[in-house]
Amino acid sequence: MNPISGTASKANIPKLIEETLDKGLFDYELRLTERAGHAAEIAAEAQREGVDIVVAIGGDGTVNEVARAIVDSKTALGIVPCGSGNGLARHLMLPMNAKKAIEIINRCEIHELDYGIINGHPFFCTCGMGFDAFVSQKFAEAGKRGPITYVENVLREGLKYKPETYEIRDETGTMRAKAFLISCANASQYGNNAYIAPQASMSDGLLDVIIMEPFDMLDAPQISLDMFNKTLDKNSKIKTFKCRQLHIHRKQPGVIHFDGDPTMADADVEISLKPKGIRVVVNPDADKRHRQPNKLQNAASYLFNEISIVRDDLTKQRRHVLALSKVLQRKAQHVVKGEK
Repeated sequence: MNPISGTASKANIPKLIEETLDKGLFDYELRLTERAGHAAEIAAEAQREGVDIVVAIGGDGTVNEVARAIVDSKTALGIVPCGSGNGLARHLMLPMNAKKAIEIINRCEIHELDYGIINGHPFFCTCGMGFDAFVSQKFAEAGKRGPITYVENVLREGLKYKPETYEIRDETGTMRAKAFLISCANASQYGNNAYIAPQASMSDGLLDVIIMEPFDMLDAPQISLDMFNKTLDKNSKIKTFKCRQLHIHRKQPGVIHFDGDPTMADADVEISLKPKGIRVVVNPDADKRHRQPNKLQNAASYLFNEISIVRDDLTKQRRHVLALSKVLQRKAQHVVKGEK
């Protein structure tokens, strides 16, 4: 258990475990993390000892540490979500209530799911570069957690961030794209129900790649609305595709992130998927239809994106008219000079 993850106290968690965990099925030991990386050390030790399930009690950082220590083994990952975003837990539709999450562990339904690797770093929800990695770095530097901190950083830094040009190669070929961010998703969301890849699955053997093209301030509210409405893949500024492996080249080294943890990387970035590489305790009652937008959300997304497309067309036409006007003005000036 990470005693300092998230924003809520975990003082009652040990009592909840003692009262709720099925002692007829499980013996348990509760270990507290003391530093960054300690959860991975505890999980690796448990895996070596043949422990059946290691439960991460904390946020996405704790979950990533535990999970990366037990990949490609018989030890399963359990989650009691107590963090700020809880991206993986929300994708798996685990209860945000600790007691109910422990009850899911009692039911002990375990699936073999996919995980990703970026430059040697395992990830379970998302990885990427560009603005989301930049914000992850600022978030880590802020020294406090929670959605308000994230929004503060997005609003403060978004206006200053300059999109980059990337060369992207997968199994089908190579493309170039100027992008605000590139995200590779194994699961559907960043956390806090912000769906960066609404169609992503942890059992399809594929990564969902999201390329967010440069946009202006008029586009920003719609992109935010689409992300929380699970309709981002329908936005005109978003390009998506699926692949198993990805090589991305950028002009210079920069920050990348894996499950929200930032790190510096070279100009060349390698991303791949490991199918069925981690065993996870899942919610038997999870209804995957809840990851999809409802009719109202779909209709709203369609309407606003049509408006955005019309606005883009009008902007392009206005630029064309202005360019034509300048050409005519130059020709008129040339004619006048000729007459003189």
